[in-house]
Amino acid sequence: MWCRISHLKNTKSVQGRTFLVPERKMRTHQVLALLLLVAIPSAASENSSTSRGCGLDLLPQYVSLCDLDAIWGIVVEAVAGAGALITLLLMLILLVRLPFIKDVEKRRPVCLYFLFLLGTLGLFGLTFAFIIRMDETICSMRRFLWGVLFALCFSCLLCQTWRIRRLVRQGTSPPGWQLVGLALCLMLVQVIIATEWLGLTVLRDSKPACAYEPMDFVMALIYDMVLLVVTLAQAFFTLCGKFLRWKLNGVFVLITSFLSVLIWVTWITMYLFGNAMIEHADSWSDPTLAIALAANGWVFIVFHAIPEIHCTLLPPLQENPPNYFDTSQPRMRETAFEEDVHLSRTYMENKAFSMDEHNAALRTAGFSNGSLGKRSPGSLGKRPTGSLGKRPSAPFRSNVYQPTEMAVVLNGGTIPTAPPSHTGRHLW
Repeated sequence: MWCRISHLKNTKSVQGRTFLVPERKMRTHQVLALLLLVAIPSAASENSSTSRGCGLDLLPQYVSLCDLDAIWGIVVEAVAGAGALITLLLMLILLVRLPFIKDVEKRRPVCLYFLFLLGTLGLFGLTFAFIIRMDETICSMRRFLWGVLFALCFSCLLCQTWRIRRLVRQGTSPPGWQLVGLALCLMLVQVIIATEWLGLTVLRDSKPACAYEPMDFVMALIYDMVLLVVTLAQAFFTLCGKFLRWKLNGVFVLITSFLSVLIWVTWITMYLFGNAMIEHADSWSDPTLAIALAANGWVFIVFHAIPEIHCTLLPPLQENPPNYFDTSQPRMRETAFEEDVHLSRTYMENKAFSMDEHNAALRTAGFSNGSLGKRSPGSLGKRPTGSLGKRPSAPFRSNVYQPTEMAVVLNGGTIPTAPPSHTGRHLW
């Protein structure tokens, strides 16, 4: 009976005819449908775990670098990457143009500029550590490199302020090795502070590197704040001095320090109090620190590195050009008059020739040697007669021909010949 009923279930009648339906074909469709129902939920769960804009094989800690739902990571990543490229370009330009810098005062701080650009490049690189997710290695890098890199940049700014103060007041700057040595010594203090903080919390207390309070992070950066405030205070004194050509460099250091103070006040306020007040303390802490790093790095590049490198590559200018129209102070002759006046040979020959002509004119006028102004013994009381007492006449005065300026101009710049005398020969 049951066999017959099951046999009838597998039959199919078409136009009064009866056909058998194979059981293997029905079982295949059922298995495919079951696999499809299982695959759809698994695919949905996989798509839900993968962020939009990221690949399937990307590690979860790097999701913020490409997650389109959290756009802040992509924006900060692009800004930091552009800053790093510009910093490398500035270092390359400074290295290539270094042999062409001839001014001694501009060559001395070149090593300090390289050190400052290296610290700025580290700030842009550290920005990526605050975009990706935290682990023990990343947290250790954050806690150590933040203060050290900022200490390096602020130390270079402080040494640059010291150099500009010397240039504005005295016209000379300290040697380059003193500037670099002072900057490294100032940075070494922050290295010791960061090392002790990590050693006391991670190694001695056996705490995770990521287990730290925001207040502890800020307190470890007090030395950086001191460097920044001292740099800002010293930058005001770079505007006082007699060498005006270096005051523009002091203005750029002052602007850089002031903007850095504003950035630090903003990110510390948001990191300690602002994010907690808007109930985003956990989710907005890393974006706050990443934005602060990128913003301060761009301030260093735009307001200090680019102007200083531009001024360094400019050709040297004359410090105090002489003002020939300044009559307020008397001018002293540096050489004797005889050293300045060089009489030409032609002038000396003409002078000797004129003396000969002068003697000839005296003889023509009737005066002999020693007879000028003398009388004979027998001629006392008598008026001198003849040629002895005769006064030089017009031919004596006309023997020496002196052309005027107009005559020289009309003659084309050459001295014209003298007119012939009554004897028929030229006297000049």
